[in-house]
Amino acid sequence: MEELRLLSTTPILGYGFPQAAFEAGLARNPHLIGADGGSSDPGPYYLASGESFCSRMATKRDFKLMLAAAIPRGIPVVISTCGGAGGDPHLQMMVDLTREIASEENLSFKLAIIHSELSKDTLIEYVNAGKVRPMYGLPAMTPELIESAVRVVGAMGPEPYIAALDAGAQVILSGRSTDPAPWAAMAIRAGFSPALGWYAGKMLECGSEPALPKREGCLLATIREDSVELEPMHPDQRCTPNSVAYFALHENSSPIHHHEPGGMLDTSECSFDAVSDRAVRISGMQWRPAPYTIKLEGVEARGYRVITLCATRDPVLQAQLDRYLTRSREIIDEKASAFGAPADSYELNFRVYGQNGVMGEREPLARDQRHPHETAIVVEVVAAERETAKAVLAIARTTVLHSEFPGRLCKEGNMAIPFSPSDLDLGQVYRFSICHLLEPDHALSLFPIQYEEIGVHHAHH
Repeated sequence: MEELRLLSTTPILGYGFPQAAFEAGLARNPHLIGADGGSSDPGPYYLASGESFCSRMATKRDFKLMLAAAIPRGIPVVISTCGGAGGDPHLQMMVDLTREIASEENLSFKLAIIHSELSKDTLIEYVNAGKVRPMYGLPAMTPELIESAVRVVGAMGPEPYIAALDAGAQVILSGRSTDPAPWAAMAIRAGFSPALGWYAGKMLECGSEPALPKREGCLLATIREDSVELEPMHPDQRCTPNSVAYFALHENSSPIHHHEPGGMLDTSECSFDAVSDRAVRISGMQWRPAPYTIKLEGVEARGYRVITLCATRDPVLQAQLDRYLTRSREIIDEKASAFGAPADSYELNFRVYGQNGVMGEREPLARDQRHPHETAIVVEVVAAERETAKAVLAIARTTVLHSEFPGRLCKEGNMAIPFSPSDLDLGQVYRFSICHLLEPDHALSLFPIQYEEIGVHHAHH
């Protein structure tokens, strides 16, 4: 194959993309159309709950456009990390959506469903075999850690996608995946070097993010013998050597070393050449093989969260807010312990917006450099018991609203509260508890593939 053309529609399925940009991409006859379906960025809740952080309505709009265009043209379609987090419920949501769209549009195709949710028994086997190690200085994996996890997924590499394409699947829905893996799979399968495949994947994983100006759009990557060429499909966007080089920083601690299952993509020797005012050709990337590992993501429950939002524009109070909140905390702890919630049974946080609410401890500007005319406070309580969290938050809200402070002129409440009900119950709260590397027996062993013929019975009528 002389060249391979890969079309990425959007950073995450459900974020939207302009139809005209998609049609411009189609006109270039891509060999694969795809989109990433998820991310761990929105936090642990979605993996734990089985819900998606993109709406079903928006996801359906995006996917329907892709399927209706690709299926009649015989172009494979891949969605990785389905449903936002790639667990079994997320994957099932996308399977249901796929059947629904196929029936509405009267489409027939072979569907591959690649699972990535791991059973506790499987994880314990690997731990016992000494094949799991922690990342980021986390504690070692233990049976207790596995037992307390609500859901654990492994991020697959390119091999399951290659297997599904080899089996003749035209639509591939996968669970958790490293973002570049489906694109790398297509390139490696077509005979291109892993370096080119992984580099193209790294650039395609976020739609037209490597282009300027920033907006949702579609990106076309063309892989040739020793280079990858990138071009955005929206007429208002362009790729420049700078915008492409800069994108390598995305979600990466290093701008030149990208660790993936089975190796590391090294971009330190890359050269970036503008081939037009909107397209860039990149060459010189290298792939350095390493032992094959799969990254695990797991979440555990840590109680219930309830919050209230309030704000003040009282300059007397704002000038002494830290002292006021410290005193409020003492009053809250005292009152809460009186009704049976001792201080160690909940966690109380004040996020003060207008005063380090965004950066917290890391705020570089000194407090006195700014004189906000109003300050917002998010009061948050997390407790193992939902009733405890609600009770402590209610007392915290009253305390922050009505406590005395030196120089106070106001005789009513200190805070403006935007909502009624004032206390917002955010339900169960989770944390990432597993972020470990696992050495699988082989690249396919954790990721079973199911096949389904979609819409074929309509063809016989």
